[in-house]
Formats: sequence, C-alpha cells, structure tokens
Amino acid sequence: MAERETGEPPVEVRDESASEAAERLNHRLIGPVVFWLAIVAALIHLYFNTFSTISTLWTSALHFGLFGLICALTTPMLRARSATGQRVVFGVDVVLGLVALACAFYLIIFEDDLYQRGVNFNTADWIVSIAAVTLILEFARRTVGWFIPLLCMIALSYVAWWGQYIDGIFNFPGLSWETVLFRSYLGGQGMLGSIARISWTYVFMFILFGAFLVKSGAGDFIIELARCAAGRFVGGPGFVAVFASGLMGSVSGSSVANTVSTGVITIPLMRKAGFPARFAAGVEAAASTGGQLMPPVMGAGAFIMASYTQVSYLTIIGVAALPALLYFISVAMFVRIEAKRSHAVKLEDDEAPSLKEVMKDGWHFLLPLVVLIAALIYGFTPTYAAGIAILSVIVASRLSRHPMGIRDILDALAMGAKNITTTAILLITVGLIVMVVSTTGIGNTFSLMITEWAGGSLVITIFLVALASLILGMGLPVTAAYIVLATLSAPAIYNLIAQGQLLELLMNGNLPEQAKAIFMLAAPDQMALLNAPMDLATAQQLLAVVPDTFSSQLLEQALSPATLSMVLVAAHMIIFWLSQDSNVTPPVCLTAFAAAAIAGTPQMRTGFTAWKLAKGLYIVPLLFAYSPLITGDFTEMIRVFCFALFGIYAIIAGLEGYLEHQLPPLVRLVMFPIGALMLWPHGQILLDGAGLVIFVAVLVWSARRGRASPALAQAARVDS
Repeated sequence: MAERETGEPPVEVRDESASEAAERLNHRLIGPVVFWLAIVAALIHLYFNTFSTISTLWTSALHFGLFGLICALTTPMLRARSATGQRVVFGVDVVLGLVALACAFYLIIFEDDLYQRGVNFNTADWIVSIAAVTLILEFARRTVGWFIPLLCMIALSYVAWWGQYIDGIFNFPGLSWETVLFRSYLGGQGMLGSIARISWTYVFMFILFGAFLVKSGAGDFIIELARCAAGRFVGGPGFVAVFASGLMGSVSGSSVANTVSTGVITIPLMRKAGFPARFAAGVEAAASTGGQLMPPVMGAGAFIMASYTQVSYLTIIGVAALPALLYFISVAMFVRIEAKRSHAVKLEDDEAPSLKEVMKDGWHFLLPLVVLIAALIYGFTPTYAAGIAILSVIVASRLSRHPMGIRDILDALAMGAKNITTTAILLITVGLIVMVVSTTGIGNTFSLMITEWAGGSLVITIFLVALASLILGMGLPVTAAYIVLATLSAPAIYNLIAQGQLLELLMNGNLPEQAKAIFMLAAPDQMALLNAPMDLATAQQLLAVVPDTFSSQLLEQALSPATLSMVLVAAHMIIFWLSQDSNVTPPVCLTAFAAAAIAGTPQMRTGFTAWKLAKGLYIVPLLFAYSPLITGDFTEMIRVFCFALFGIYAIIAGLEGYLEHQLPPLVRLVMFPIGALMLWPHGQILLDGAGLVIFVAVLVWSARRGRASPALAQAARVDS
C-alpha cells in the first residue's frame, strides 16, 4: 500500500499578528465595536448597491474609509508584548483608522473646491492625499505582506521620479508629485478607480451573499450532499472533497477558506478510506483552488473580467462553467487512479447519508442559487441579483428547522463585512498599480515586449505569462496577480489568438470583402491570393505585409464584434487560470500549506503533490487559446469538452502509470500521444475518434486486468 504519513505531527504556523487580531475580536469592548461597525458598513454598502444615487467616486472613498477603519481595528500594526504596549498599539490603530475615514469625508466635502481652484493643491490637499496613499499601503502591508506596498511605491516613484532616468522603451518623462497624488486619490483614477468600484459592487455583494448562505447552514448541506452523491463509490471520500470544494468554491471564491472549511471533514475521510495523507491534502488543495474557477463568484475574477472586457457577467460565468467542470473532473481522475492503486475502501452504508435525507432537510438551500441565476437571466444587474438572492436566503431559511432570526442576520452582515476587508484593501491598493500602468502606457510596451520575446508564438507567450504569474503569485494574492498580468499581457495574447483566427480565414479563402479592402491598401499586388484557399506559410506571409497601423482595423473587419469579444474573454481567462497556480505551486502555495496543516504532512511535499494534481491549470488554458472551448458555438464547445475529458484522462494515466491497473511502460508511454491527439486542435473529428477508441480499449483492457487479480488487491488491503 502507498506510504502513509500518519506519524508526522501537524505543521502549525504561528501568526502573531493573527493571534493579536483574534484577541481584539474576542475583547469584551473591542469585539462588539468591530461587530457593530461591520454591520453598519454592510448596511451602507447594501444601500450603495440598491438605492444610492451619490457619485461612484464618493462611494469608493467611503468604501476605503470604512474598511480602512475596520482593518485598523482588527489587524494590529505590530505585535505588542506587554499589556501597556497593546493599548498603545491599539490607540495608534484607532487614530489611523479614523484618519482613513476622515480622508474619505474630506474628498466628499472639498471635491468641488479642488476643481474650482483648477486642481491646484493647497496644504490640506497635500496632507490628505499623502495620508490616504500611505494608509492604504500600510493596511495592505498588514493584510497581505510587504510585496504589494513595495510594488506600489516603486510604481509611483517611477512615474514621478526615476522613470526619466531610464533609457530605452521604459523611459518616462515623469509627472509632478502633485499630479501623481491627484490621480492616486483625489482624482479617482488610482485607489478609487475602476478596481475599487468592482470591490464595493460585485465583490462585496457576492461575498455578503456567501456569508448569508454559510450562516444559514448551506455549508453543512453542501458537504452532506457531496457525501451522499459520491461517498459510496470506491475512493468516494476523494470525490467528496472534489465535489464539496467545487460547490463551496462556487459561492465562497476563496481557495484557502475553501480548504479550511471543507478540508477538516474531507481529509480525515480520505485517510480513513485508505488514501495516503499527503495525497489527501493535495486533493483538497487542488480542488479548493478550483473553487476560484467555478462560477458564480470565481474569487472576484468574473467581476474584474467583466469590467476589463466589457462582456456581460452572465456571459463570462456561462463560458467559465465547462472549463471549471473539466478541471474538477481532472482532479477526480487522479482520485480514481489513486483509489485503485491504494485499494481505498468505500464508506460504510451508515457513514454516508442518503440523498433523500439530505434533500429533505436541505433542499431549500438550493433556492437562493436558483433565484440568483434566474435574476441574472431575467436581466437584473449582478449587484441587484445578489441583493435579491440575499433576501431569498432569509426567506428560504424559514423552511428549515433553524430559520434565520435577527441575530443570525446581524451575524451574517458582520461576517460578510469582515470577510471582504482583506479583499477590499487589496483591490483598492492594486488600483494604484493599474493607474501607473494606464498613465505610462507601460502595459502596451510590456505586451509588445512579450510578443517580441515569444517571436509571435502563442504557446511561448502563454509560457512566459505562466512563469510571470508564478513569480508574482509568490508575493501577490491570485486576484492581484490576475489584475497586474491582465493589464500587462492581455493585449498580447488577444492579438495572437485573433491573428490565429484571421489566418484560418485566409487559409480557407473565407476572408470577408470589407477585410480585403485593407489588403487593397496595404498590398494590392497580393489581392489575387485572397480569392482561394492557401497554405499556412502563404497566409502568414500575406498577413506580414499588412503594416502594424492597419492590423487592428483588419481584425475588426475580418472578425465579428461577438467573436472579438469572446477572443478577449479567452485571453483574460488564460491569464486568470494561470494566476491560480501560485496556490498549489511551491515554494509559496498557501492553499497546499493549509491542507498540509490539517493532514499533518510536510508542507513542501504536499505542495508538490497538489501541483501535480492541478495539471488542469496548465492544460485547459491551452484549449482556450487553440480550440473553440470559449469562442465557439455550443456544439463546438461540447465537442472540445468531451474529447478533452478523455485526452486529459490519458495524459494523467501516462503520468501515473495506472488506470484500473498498473500500465506496462510501453502502454504508459503511448498514453501521452493519445491524449495529445484528442487535445490537439487539428479539427479532424476522425483523429479525435481514433484517439478515443484507442484510449477506451486500453481502459477496458486495464479494467479486465484489475478484475483478474482480486486476490492481490485483497492481500494489499489486509496488509494496510
């Protein structure tokens, strides 16, 4: 039987700041103050998102002020060793929090005066702008570490100071500090810009919705539903972890929170069934990471993507569903193979609840999700839909044995506000980086540089973005890493995918007439080639003669607006998926570390196991780039999904050397080209079918070998 690591003590990581924060929240005076402040903040944001007509700039300022105050009260500036020191630190934190709130009110009260002066700073403007930027950097340091504050300071100083001393493409003549501070805070382009608006609208409402679901008892229902749906299969506890993490992640949007909430149940279940401890932790980490890919929340990524691409939120979560399902099934494939190899046992009949019992006690928990989807389809904005769904949680709870009372509602409001504090601070801070990128044009420069490094190759570009996301992910949370990378590299990936579709039109001789007019201007001597199919080399040569100044016009004339929109979504989805790899990739993989602490396994070894199980994070983005999994019609998407399912299974079998039984070395080696054949975007369904037939034949042969050696399996089970 595979090695178990049950003898190793749990890995406990002490966070003194977190300990101090817990002491504050449990304090008899501070705790209630934070509780009621969080409730007030939640109610104010509900008003902002439903009935308010005040400007988005003022709302963003209050968002910063309120959550800056909550952050200051709940996350201490430093760890004090003595009671006197704790009181001093708390006093300083109170002052800093109130200053953040005062900065917000200053902008609201004196905004008109600033513009009447022609945006010329007076002394108060200087003080408030510097204070606001300094405070958000300090709050970011407390919540997510030093990396983001340092990155922001480097970026702001680049605009105002040292950018002018750099030679080459990154030279920037510079702006005055007055202009930089205005754009950072008072002008609403940095801290209070589009990223902050996403924070106080979509992100807040859906995190609050998740808090209401959890408080109503939906979390327990999800785990019980997963147990009754998958628990009785061989290796069922592993499937429970995958299923539960997918359902929980669809509303929580946080991989670490997902790991902690479901892992305390699923990891012991997996170990009890016979899975190695490290594998159990890796499954939970990989599955919980997938929770950020699962609609509707997607770790705030869906909302940011909708803002960046100007594609509706409903469309984005619609195209994200099949890829997310593909990822979770890929993790389940590893579970199936390990269950067979480790001879994992089924849960006993009395250990898993029946579906009838679970649905009888908790069917009403599904109603809010139905209401949410129905409201989105009906045409409500995501914020209104989330607000209606929150009300439906309260109403649906009346059908349960423990309906939500006033205290439960207040607890849910406070929980939601506390849960979003770190995310709000993070998004407000990242707005500074986005402002610098847009002000300097460094995003376009970076995209051109990536394209040049990659030599126009899409796969090399994706590899470079994956490498950059891994490096950024060591210091940035995944949402921040996605925002930074999307700002810098999305144009490069978008252009390469769109050019790939344009080349396909040229090769098939289907270029629209309006696009041919561009060639008439750029290369009139080549017009004869456009009326017939051509090979790839000719198409590439023809496209190369079009000047860069006409390239965007050519794409707009050749491809429909709907196609270009979905190509842009595909580019952002590639970056978003790749930004998740830092959750499970050593040396910094917080989700894997959280699972390791529960399982009592070595952190780094657990990280490598989780990284292996999360291979879908790298395979599926290639499908976004080279197949119609996102950009095609429904029939094309389903075809790609089905063949990709078996293609990934074949590659996993090659990696593990196992299906239903141990694979001989030659058969194991064959699994890689068979899987690649079903994944490769050659457009030939006969080749896909041939690969599928070969794989199914190997699967059936392996299953027969497994059934032919029951004595061996029984002996291994007894030895375990």
